[in-house]
Amino acid sequence: MGSAGSAGQDGASPDGHRRDGMAKLAFGAIGVVFGDIGTSPLYAFRQTFAGPHSIAADQLHIYGVLSLVFWSMMLVVTFQYVMTIMKADNKGEGGSLALLALISRESSGKRWSWPIVLLGVFATALFYGDSMITPAMSVLSATEGLSYVHEGFQPYIVPIALVILIGLFAIQSRGTARVGAMFGPVMLVYFLTLAVLGLIHVVDHPGIILETLNPLNALRFFITDGFTAFIALGSVVLAVTGAEALYADMGHFGRGPIGVSWLCFVLPALMLNYMGQGAMILAAEMGPTQQLITDPFFLMVPEGWRIPIVVLAMLATVIASQAVISGAFSLTQQAIQLGFMPRLRVDHTSASAAGQIYIPMVNWFLMTMVIILVLFFGSSSNLAAAYGIAVTGAMFIDTCLLSVVLFTLWKWPAWKALPVLAVFFIVDIAYFSANLIKVPDGGWVPLAIGLIIFTMLTTWSRGRKLMQQTMAEGAMPIPIFVQSAASSATRVPGTAVFMTSSSDGVPHALLHNLKHNKVLHERIILLTIKIADVPYVEEAKLCALEDLGQGFHRLVLHYGFMQPVDVPEALKRATACGGEFRMIETSFFLSRQTLIASNKPGMPIWREKLFAWMLRNSESAMEYFRLPTNRVVELGSQVAI
Repeated sequence: MGSAGSAGQDGASPDGHRRDGMAKLAFGAIGVVFGDIGTSPLYAFRQTFAGPHSIAADQLHIYGVLSLVFWSMMLVVTFQYVMTIMKADNKGEGGSLALLALISRESSGKRWSWPIVLLGVFATALFYGDSMITPAMSVLSATEGLSYVHEGFQPYIVPIALVILIGLFAIQSRGTARVGAMFGPVMLVYFLTLAVLGLIHVVDHPGIILETLNPLNALRFFITDGFTAFIALGSVVLAVTGAEALYADMGHFGRGPIGVSWLCFVLPALMLNYMGQGAMILAAEMGPTQQLITDPFFLMVPEGWRIPIVVLAMLATVIASQAVISGAFSLTQQAIQLGFMPRLRVDHTSASAAGQIYIPMVNWFLMTMVIILVLFFGSSSNLAAAYGIAVTGAMFIDTCLLSVVLFTLWKWPAWKALPVLAVFFIVDIAYFSANLIKVPDGGWVPLAIGLIIFTMLTTWSRGRKLMQQTMAEGAMPIPIFVQSAASSATRVPGTAVFMTSSSDGVPHALLHNLKHNKVLHERIILLTIKIADVPYVEEAKLCALEDLGQGFHRLVLHYGFMQPVDVPEALKRATACGGEFRMIETSFFLSRQTLIASNKPGMPIWREKLFAWMLRNSESAMEYFRLPTNRVVELGSQVAI
C-alpha cells in the first residue's frame, strides 16, 4: 500500500480515481508498488540455501529453487493477483478491507457473512505485523552490504540500520509528496541495476534461463528431497513478499498500469537477478561455493561497484519501507471509517492528494516495534524466520475472500471456479504450511502481533455495536420530541448542531442540553455521519436532508471509507437547512459516553475493560470531524453495555 498518486489529485475523476496516461501511471507504480517485492533479491535466494534449514548449493537444488521462484511469481503474483484478484475491486480500490466491504455490501444479513468478516479483519491485523517486519528486514539486509565494502562496518550495521529507520519514521509527518517524486527514478535505476548484475553472470551460463523456466526442475527437487523441498518453500516465498501490495495499491494506479509494469519490467529484472545469483554459484561450483552462498547478491557485484550498489539498495529498502508505512496509515483510516478502530488523529499532508495522510499514533507505534525487532533479531538472516508468515496468511485469506466473490458476486459456475481456486489454495496452503515451521524460530512474532490487533479490532467493533444498541433502546422518537419541546422550551438565536451516530431518535446531547439549559436554538440540526462501504461517495450524494418542522432538520452526510470527514466544509454546501451556516453563530453539541459495569455484560469483562480503555483514548469527535474548537460543547453520559 503506497501513498503516492492517491485519490483527489489534480486530473482525478469525480470518484477520486486518477486518469493519467498509462505510461505515467506504470512508471509511478514502479516507484511505489514494487518496492517490497523488489528488495527480495537481497535475501530470498541466500535464505533458501544458507538459512536455518539450508540445502546443498548444487546444480539440482539451484535449478529447483530458481524454477520454484519463477513459477511462484507466475502463479502467485501474475495469475492470482494481477489477473484474478485485482479484478475484484471496490469502485477501483483494492486491499483486504476494500474487498471485505464489497462482499459485506452484497451479502448483508446472510448467515455465512460473519466468518468472512472475521477473515477480512484478521488479514488486516496480519498486515500490521508485516508492516513492522518489512522495514526491519529490508533495511537490515541492505545495510549488511556495508560489510562487503569494508569489514570495519560489521559492528555498526545494526546502529546504522536503526538510524535510517528512525529517520524514516521521523520524516513521515512532512508527507511523502516530495520524497514520492523520487521514488520512480530511484526504483527504475534499481531494477535496471538488478537486471544488469544478473545478466553479467547469466551470459556465462545461458542454459540457466531454460532450466529456470522448466517446471520439471521444481518437480525433480520435490521428488528427490521431499520434506526438505517443502521446508525450502518457507524461504522461496520471500521472493514474492509484496505481491499483496499490488492489490492494495490498485486504487492509486489502476490494474492495467500495475500489470504492465510487472510483466514488462519488474518480473524480467527480478528473474534476471535471481538467475544471475544462481549462475554465479554454479560457475564457482569447484571453488568457494559456501562463501558465495552466504550473501550472493552483494558478492555478485563487481568490487568497484559495491559502494554505489549498497547505497542504491539502501534507498530501495527505504522506499519499500515507506510504501508499507503509508499502507498502514491508509489501512488504519479505512478501519476507522468502517468501524473497526476508534477515532485517531489523522493529519492530511497534502492539499491536493487526499490519500497522503499521517497518523501519529500508528507511526510511533510502528517505529517502536521496528526498533524492538531489529534489536531482538540482530540480523536479516535471523529476522527472515519471522518474515513470510504474515504475508502467506494474508494471501490465503485473500483467496478465501476471492472464492466468495467468484460464487456470490461474479456468479461463476462451479466447473470454472473450482479449478482456479484449487490451484490458488494448493499454492497458498503449501506456502503458509511451510512458514508455520518457522513459528518456534520467530514466526510467532507476526502471529502474536496479528492476534493482539485482531482482538482489539473485533472488541471495538462489537463494543461499538452494543453501545449503539443500548443508546437506541432509550431514545425518544423525534416527532414526539419536536411537538412537545418546540412549544414548551425557550428559543434562542443561532444554530445548534447535535452530532449523533444514529439517524433515528433524539440525540442524548440534545436531551441533556434541554434538561440543564432549558433552551433550544432557532435552528437545530441533527447531524449523522455515515460511512458507505464504497471508497468514494459522489458530491451529489454527499448530503441527505429532512425537514422535521419547528426549525428542526435531520442532516445525514455520506462519505466513502477512503474520504476524509470535514463537517464545516460539508455544512458550507448544505444551504437547504434554513439558510447559510455561519460558524460564528453555530454551536456543535457532542455527547461523550462513559462506560459503566453492567449486570449482564454483552462481552466478557476483560473485553469491556479493553473497549472502555480504547474509548477513553480515542480522538475527540471535535478534532476528528474538524469542528471549530471554540464552538463545541461536550455533554457527558453513562452507558452500560
